[in-house]
Amino acid sequence: MKADDLKINELIEFSEDSLNLKGRRLAIHDVHAFALFRKDLIDSIGVENTRRILTRFGYFWGQADAAAMQRIFKWEDTGEWIMSASKLLAFQGSARTQIKIVKLDKESKTFHLEFLWYNSCEVEGHTAEIGKGEYPVCWILTGYASGFVSYCLQQNIYFVEKKCRGKGDRVCCATGMDESSWGDELKQFNNYFEHEDIIGKVKYYTEELKKRDKELEQERKKLKLLGGNYTKNDFIEVRSKSFQNVMEVAQRVARFDTSVLIKGESGTGKEVLSRFIYKHSERANNICVAINCSALPETLLEGELFGYKAGAFTGASHDRIGLFEQADKGTVFLDEIGDVSPATQVKLLRVLQEKEILRLGENRPRKIDVRIIAATNRDLKADVLSGRFREDLYYRLSVVEIDVPPLRTRKDDILPLARHFVNKFSKKMKIHDLRLDVSCIDYLLSYDWPGNVRELENAMERASVFSNKGLITIDCLPQCIVQNKVSPEQNYSVNMKLAQLEAAHINSVLKMTEGNRTRAAEILGISPVTLWRKLSDNKIV
Repeated sequence: MKADDLKINELIEFSEDSLNLKGRRLAIHDVHAFALFRKDLIDSIGVENTRRILTRFGYFWGQADAAAMQRIFKWEDTGEWIMSASKLLAFQGSARTQIKIVKLDKESKTFHLEFLWYNSCEVEGHTAEIGKGEYPVCWILTGYASGFVSYCLQQNIYFVEKKCRGKGDRVCCATGMDESSWGDELKQFNNYFEHEDIIGKVKYYTEELKKRDKELEQERKKLKLLGGNYTKNDFIEVRSKSFQNVMEVAQRVARFDTSVLIKGESGTGKEVLSRFIYKHSERANNICVAINCSALPETLLEGELFGYKAGAFTGASHDRIGLFEQADKGTVFLDEIGDVSPATQVKLLRVLQEKEILRLGENRPRKIDVRIIAATNRDLKADVLSGRFREDLYYRLSVVEIDVPPLRTRKDDILPLARHFVNKFSKKMKIHDLRLDVSCIDYLLSYDWPGNVRELENAMERASVFSNKGLITIDCLPQCIVQNKVSPEQNYSVNMKLAQLEAAHINSVLKMTEGNRTRAAEILGISPVTLWRKLSDNKIV
């Protein structure tokens, strides 16, 4: 999970009467109303006491947000967890934030970070009601950064704002370090960070929210690529380096009339890539025809490709133009080229070498001008060595080879793809505001997708059908995806008895399904009655 993947409509639940972040209610307040409140505090108790109160408020807020993010995503990368603070501050309208991690040494427990705020709402409100001064004014934000990072690192981290637009600087900048790294300099700021019971309260509320989560119906989501109308933006938000390389090669070769061989597993998007090449080629204004070579027997395939003369075979009552002639001046996409017969391979070689075809039942060759893009999920080099595929045809087809990586090797593309498909089915099925629940993300990312992009699209279509009020939850996903994620924190031992092992596994599945016994029974492959009996026998609550 990466912090950049977070989106407001997937993280925060908007309902008619409330806003919620993982079961934690949020409230929208007016910046200038809060500024007036701040002014009243300053007039009543002074700048220092006001700063202390608002810093502590920000600290509690930051701790609560960090705890919520950990509940939702189980961050393994502490750096990404910390980076998520910038997204939350933006979502909540506090500031556009840039975070720089200078040092993050868990062994020595020394840390150095910088938070930069470019449009702090605190500065806006403070300067509007009080005016600029000689001191920094992002007190809540400084407390927030301290609380958030302290919770992530499980160690007190103190942020001090050195630059602030509230005192005339170009940007607001707060530096955060551990106590030992600050040294004596921290003493003058210590009184702002008195938070004796804050951590305990955050942990208490975190546990309470976990209980509520089991009764509520979860939150928002994460999950743009293959489009149905192959426009110039066919591949939306390609994140993985491997697929970016594929796109660079495809874009480069598209401009030239070179034969292309696209290789990859079924469902990786070979035909979509071929159409991308076609749309960016000089033949884009002419026709593009596609045929699956493995879908037709040899005689029918030859007739489809090359055409035939009336009487060429039984049932050929009239002349027919083949796909190569139909696509003259255009592009032909031959899918599963590795499955064509040796006789058809010879005829395809003639098309590539001589730029002509021979209709079945005719002796007169016909000149054609087509570009051929072929695709296969086979290892054609191995087929050449075994004699199954002609070597000369292979080299004619593979002037440029493009290997499309399987989806399991480009995890970064899963979320954009899933989001794209959700948007696609939202329009197709007329389900307003269709969205993925955030709880689905880890399941989608941990699954290997043997059927690749095609399987992901089918999974999203199924999930859309079973969505409830436009929300796709774990229940909506195919069972193969849900069961694959059952990798709970189990402490199994070889010394455990079989009954203990069974009880531990049942407990783990129940934990994963958040106590949903019907779903747990499906994952375990037993009936709800059998599960109930096992729970009773093993005294599992």
